[in-house]
Amino acid sequence: MSEVAYKLVDRAEWEAARPSGAYGGSAVDLADGYIHMSTSAQLAETARRHYAGRSDLVLVTVDCTWLSETLKWEASRGGDLFPHLYAPLPFAAAVAERGLSVDAEGTLKFEDGAAGWP
Repeated sequence: MSEVAYKLVDRAEWEAARPSGAYGGSAVDLADGYIHMSTSAQLAETARRHYAGRSDLVLVTVDCTWLSETLKWEASRGGDLFPHLYAPLPFAAAVAERGLSVDAEGTLKFEDGAAGWP
């Protein structure tokens, strides 16, 4: 599996969690019992389906080697294996953060003006 995963997070939630040292997840994550993440190949579709029309987001690049047995690769959309984290996401595992919005069509628009990810 990939050594890197991505998490789209509401900026206010991400910053509110920073002092604790770990992000506990969004309301959807908490309801499902794990933190939803995506691979680079899955990220655009995740943004389109779940974040279209949202702004003030952060794309967090996660070093999966920090997550050990709490990270499970499980079949989801279309049978693809998605990274699911069954623990809070430690800020130490976040190797990059980029501010962005997702337009109404689901296209990622990065604040730094650069295209693509990471």
